[in-house]
Amino acid sequence: MTLEILFDGLCDLLIGDTSIERHAKAELQRAKADALPPQKHTTLAAPFLEVMAQQNAHPLCPLISSLPFHWAPPQTSSDPLYQNHSHFKAHVELLGPNGLVASSKVRIGLYGMLPNYEYGLRTHPAEEIYIMLAGSAFWKVADSPYQQLFPRERSHHQSMVPHSTRTGEEAFMSVYVWDGDIATDEYKYFGLPDDEDKAG
Repeated sequence: MTLEILFDGLCDLLIGDTSIERHAKAELQRAKADALPPQKHTTLAAPFLEVMAQQNAHPLCPLISSLPFHWAPPQTSSDPLYQNHSHFKAHVELLGPNGLVASSKVRIGLYGMLPNYEYGLRTHPAEEIYIMLAGSAFWKVADSPYQQLFPRERSHHQSMVPHSTRTGEEAFMSVYVWDGDIATDEYKYFGLPDDEDKAG
């Protein structure tokens, strides 16, 4: 199997009437002809594979779990607090400056978190959207309370709007898109929200 099959599937997933999804879809369609099979392989942890095998998981999940990706925590920041809060993450940048296929316009990748962890408040210039593929997660945007999302649901973050993510008893897997200013120079990580913000 090649990345072209996955890119076609992601195009079918990006059906929202927003500029970020339209831009992502166009870039995936452009890039799929140049897509190459991944070269490195690390096995996803069992909690990810379990939720990706559930009946409500997106149909792309079996393909994703079968591809020989190099799953690793993202390296968005060298900040020690960020690094300390990253060991529970699984990530592959498919398309972007550091992606398996190069793009200077968007970052598109796969991202998940193990159960019972929290990725705290952060901001960045890029507009961002996560589309859930498997499992569930709680998403906080700006001053809103955490909201639990399930497969096919979206969390949309405008440029520089604080947002955070936490998991409950199960892992999750998602696809994300960065659009606009996709550099990481102005990415800021602020750590975990106050405990009273975690209701939801």
